[in-house]
Amino acid sequence: MRSKSQSLLIRQIALHAALAPLALLWLFPLWMMFVFSTMPDNGIFSPDIVLWPSTNFIANFKNLQADTDFIGAMVISIGVAMIYTVLSVMLTSMAGWALARYRFVGRSIVIAIILGTITLPFSVVVIPQFIMVAREFKLANTWVALIVPPLFNSLGVLFMRQSFSMMPGELFDAARVEGVKEWQIFLRIALPLARPTMAALAIILFLVSWNNYLWPLLINSRPGMMTAPVALGTLIGLTKVSWGGIMAGAVLLTAPILVVFVALQRHFIAGIAAGAIK
Repeated sequence: MRSKSQSLLIRQIALHAALAPLALLWLFPLWMMFVFSTMPDNGIFSPDIVLWPSTNFIANFKNLQADTDFIGAMVISIGVAMIYTVLSVMLTSMAGWALARYRFVGRSIVIAIILGTITLPFSVVVIPQFIMVAREFKLANTWVALIVPPLFNSLGVLFMRQSFSMMPGELFDAARVEGVKEWQIFLRIALPLARPTMAALAIILFLVSWNNYLWPLLINSRPGMMTAPVALGTLIGLTKVSWGGIMAGAVLLTAPILVVFVALQRHFIAGIAAGAIK
């Protein structure tokens, strides 16, 4: 037993020794982004190698706020991302439940179509989607235009379908025998069991909405409706680029994602692991 424990300890030490440099390599760009956010524009392009923060972050943030109203853009991005995540998780969960637990005519065709839409790049559908939302429905510069068109997520539907397919059908059959209604089975039995998968999907969808740049740029022309990535992109002008402000904004854009991931890390890892096992 002692030899086995010692061998396990040696393997763990070797694994951590191999992964630690990779983790530092991944964290180094984030660290340099923070370092650059604390430097003036001329310091960012200095030939000297600087690895420690300076004292210019507040000045960079003030310039960023003066040029873009970045705080307001962050509030809009947080609101859009949270509403989008909640609605999209619920819609993809309902679609995944229907495809996993119900048998109907054309079910395999629907699954094949959903699989096919994953291969389509967004650039293929962005122009028809823009014409439909902006010209036909006249919803440009509204929260509905920001949130509703991207709600359907093919990967999320397949992700939730996989999760519901792995659950024992006898559990739901027993609930039906007891007289539990279908919507109660879905809300009170299936969704709590799929909580790790939903948490993992919520992180992915929040990240997708938070980093979305092209669609908010196209559908909104009012400065007061800009999301944070779009507001940050306005700092790149034809004659002047505020690199210090861009770095400060990039730090502020990265922080919420790290907070969400750390808060839901346990559920995220469990959800990904559960979805990978069939």
